[in-house]
Amino acid sequence: MIVRVRLFAIARHLAERGLWETTLPDQATIAALRRQLEREIPALAGLANRFRFAIDARYAGDCEQIPPGADVACIPPVSGG
Repeated sequence: MIVRVRLFAIARHLAERGLWETTLPDQATIAALRRQLEREIPALAGLANRFRFAIDARYAGDCEQIPPGADVACIPPVSGG
């Protein structure tokens, strides 16, 4: 299945794009998506284990499956001040 992921903050900056599209097997999990991100966008490899992912505006753990056509977001840690 094709998965489209919106990138935010430092992920967007380092990837030099706001949208990343990849192909994963049906019933792939967030963990599989995270590994694919590290392979396809090497600039994010050192940070990917700290990112949170959301599926359809709800945070998702690594074991959660990504349904076809889901709205997926990659959310890096942020700090304020």
